[in-house]
Amino acid sequence: MKTIVFMLLIYAKINQPSFFINYRWIASANGALIVFLGPSTAVSFLRLIIIYWYIRKHRLKPNIKDNFILGINRIVSILNTAFGIIAFMIFMGIDPMEFLTSITIVAAAIAVTFKDYITNMINGLIIMFSDRLSLGDHIKVQDTEGKILDITLINVILQNEDNDMVIVPNSVIFSSVIINQSKQNIKKLSIEFELSLQFGYSPDYLEKYLNTSVGKFTDYIVSGGLTIKTLAISKDVARFKVQVLLNNYDKLKEREIRRALNTAVIRLSAPEVQ
Repeated sequence: MKTIVFMLLIYAKINQPSFFINYRWIASANGALIVFLGPSTAVSFLRLIIIYWYIRKHRLKPNIKDNFILGINRIVSILNTAFGIIAFMIFMGIDPMEFLTSITIVAAAIAVTFKDYITNMINGLIIMFSDRLSLGDHIKVQDTEGKILDITLINVILQNEDNDMVIVPNSVIFSSVIINQSKQNIKKLSIEFELSLQFGYSPDYLEKYLNTSVGKFTDYIVSGGLTIKTLAISKDVARFKVQVLLNNYDKLKEREIRRALNTAVIRLSAPEVQ
């Protein structure tokens, strides 16, 4: 459609219909649209060729959601915006080159003012073209953990365990230590708890007891994947951490396993209710 419209505009430009002379603004609009649609159409064809090559090379499905394709689409959107601004200047009778030259100082001030947004956009493009983070990955950044739903030029959108949407700026993603659990092909589930020393529970006993509490979930837990770590021992209590390696990303089963572990820990804290 863009190609057909572009060719019609070129045809009108060459033949100069009479209403172009009577209504100069129509001729200006025609020229501005040519300036916009020409490079925009070329970029669209280039986008289709690159995506087609990428899908064929990696043998992906035509409708696949992928970081590389997402990055190409974002770049095309930025270029189309730039073409649109230039076309609008031409329609208004402004020379784009003279305009850019005359606002050099203003542009520098704008760049300083919006440096955080520019940094986020650059970081977003780097993330999109990187294979370290992908749509659908389950990651942990700082105190936030969730599944990547979308990567934009400004932020990364996560879905946490409570199905809340968490928006994390790209600058935070780019500058933070990130744990990508999807790249490990396993899911780690961790729970920290404290127990009074008066109970006399040893790490071996706790490990066996908690293994028994999640016995019905053996199909979802890696063999030998439940371990106990002693984090600290004080005068009255000991802090432990139970870590479970899961085979897949079944959110419902993960919640049930976490609940079973929490219940077992509560019973350990109150032996009289066992």
